[in-house]
Amino acid sequence: MSASRWREKRRFQQRKSQHPPMATIVMERIGRVFISLQQIRQVPRMLTEAAPSMPGTVRDTEVPSFFRERYVCTGYRPLDQNWRYYFLSLFQRHNETINIWTHLLAFLVFLVKFHQLAKTVDFLSDPHSWPLLILIMSSLTYSAFSAVAHLLGGKSELYHYCFFFLDYVGVAQYQYGSAVVHFYYAVDQSLHRYVHGIFMPTAAILSCLSCLGCCYGKYRNHSLPCWVRKVCQVVPSALAYIFDSSPVAKRLLTWSSNDPAITYHFGQVVFFLSCAFFFTVPLLERYRPGQCDFLGQSHQLFHVLLSCCTLCQIHASYLDYVHRRKLYSQLHKSGKAAVFVGLYVVTLVGCALIATFMLRKVKRVLDLKFKSK
Repeated sequence: MSASRWREKRRFQQRKSQHPPMATIVMERIGRVFISLQQIRQVPRMLTEAAPSMPGTVRDTEVPSFFRERYVCTGYRPLDQNWRYYFLSLFQRHNETINIWTHLLAFLVFLVKFHQLAKTVDFLSDPHSWPLLILIMSSLTYSAFSAVAHLLGGKSELYHYCFFFLDYVGVAQYQYGSAVVHFYYAVDQSLHRYVHGIFMPTAAILSCLSCLGCCYGKYRNHSLPCWVRKVCQVVPSALAYIFDSSPVAKRLLTWSSNDPAITYHFGQVVFFLSCAFFFTVPLLERYRPGQCDFLGQSHQLFHVLLSCCTLCQIHASYLDYVHRRKLYSQLHKSGKAAVFVGLYVVTLVGCALIATFMLRKVKRVLDLKFKSK
């Protein structure tokens, strides 16, 4: 073989090795896909090995009476497990699963809404937008606190009090957030003339009283009848809502078809009254005891309706912020928005102190109970 033919044959072999036949390429890719599928099939086993074994749920007779919900018979998580168990119970079927996910999803929806509004509203430089920002922040806070309370409140009696007191702080500061947007954006001149000096301080006081009533009702859970506890929790919150929504109520009584936000204000009132009813009356589970242990509890409907109320409220306040600027910029002089932000911080701190005070009373009662055993 001549040297030229030998070099040509070698170049051909090199090109062949650099460009393998199509069949070889296809077989290699099929092999890679097969290996990937094999790895994917191992994922459930790896997750099972990585996660601790999840204890099953128990009946109401296997948990202390304090944790039992009326007409809910099964699906209770056992007490005194490690923290990982309660965090992972987010993906377990039990009687708090829907309560957790309704407000967890609501939190994500409010976050998306905030992101959308931030594209058109200058929350940093425009003080007139700060009441709307307070409403959004308070909405995110109450939904997050509620999800945490329902997720972790089953660990022990002390933690049940701790996390649900946190939930009540979230509800109270949301009430203040509702009051500030109603007073800032929805109020008219005639009402503003009479309440401009007292409306927001009164709203802050009512929010703190609402937090106190809810915490006290939970604190006296063992010694008071259920209806008395509900009164302690519902009456202060109802008074706060009636007062906070008075500008919206007056607006609805004199509604105009030219008002772009009136439909959403009407929607928030209807949703709130509906969720207040389902919070007070366990309607569904009362007539179907044991059949709503996972899905269908009135408290789950309360969460959904409250989230819808909040969405209507945020959108109505945004429309008022856009279309009523001439009016509210005249009613609320420069510096008022900053004062309302400061009062929001004071309200939040006040509610936190109330919850801390009530938690100390709870700890004393639990310590006495433990020593008496």
